[in-house]
Amino acid sequence: MTVLVLGGAGVDHVAYVPSLPLPSGDSVHVPSVHTRAAQTGDFVALGLHALGVPVTHLDVIGDDVEGQLVRDLHERAGVPFVAVTTPAGTKRSVNLVGPDGRRLSLYDTSRSARVTPFPADLVASLAAGARHAHVCITAPCDAAIPALRAAGLTISTDLHDWDGRNPYHRAYADGADVVFLSAVNLPDPPAAMRSLNARTVVATAGAEGGWALMDGVVRRFPAALPPAPVVDSNGAGDAFVAGFLFGHLNGEPVERCLEFGAVAGAHACTVPATEVNPITRDALRVSGQGVEE
Repeated sequence: MTVLVLGGAGVDHVAYVPSLPLPSGDSVHVPSVHTRAAQTGDFVALGLHALGVPVTHLDVIGDDVEGQLVRDLHERAGVPFVAVTTPAGTKRSVNLVGPDGRRLSLYDTSRSARVTPFPADLVASLAAGARHAHVCITAPCDAAIPALRAAGLTISTDLHDWDGRNPYHRAYADGADVVFLSAVNLPDPPAAMRSLNARTVVATAGAEGGWALMDGVVRRFPAALPPAPVVDSNGAGDAFVAGFLFGHLNGEPVERCLEFGAVAGAHACTVPATEVNPITRDALRVSGQGVEE
């Protein structure tokens, strides 16, 4: 049985900048601007695949150059990608990466203005062959959650930099068993986590580790030590999700899942944004002390 990843397919235009925020002025010279496919759903799907988890990725993309980059990425990785064509075009963003690896992403909202829904029969067919769905917070994924529930799948989602108030994220969080989010915009992460209905909530805080809510109890967990110099935080949260779900779907306790997630996220920070190179199962097993077969 496979994992179904919904949404989050797209293309990034990556530029390494001298500082964040950018210096004032009319122009900034950067070493290069690199275009590559891989947004949040792509990273999770390819991350799970690299860990040996069977996965299928479903999303709406355009019949455009960016859409072909997304198709090519999945084909090279050997990850099945099911595309629904939308006239709005493929999602895209500009990622500015500072010298310390911090990232600022600029998302093109015009590409999500006209939403093409997933066909109900397609969602039902893919859900019938899956055991778990990871639902990205990109339209039209929220509309598919009831069908995933009806099919008996467990569900996870990533709220990213949710501020604890924005109602848009609630439709995703309320339908999920496991919720991931970044603590970057949360003045009180434990309080925000307790406001969600999911049984398991994980809030990451970069090098500071994060918080995990399990059965009503919030506790801290540590970050993992990166195996090489940190060059870019792009994709680290998605790698954490893939590592955590790898353990979760193998029946590991939450403590081990957190360790796997932290190790995978630390690895991602050593990979430049111009590349897509998720941690492998063998590397994760060595770093995280393995998982029972």
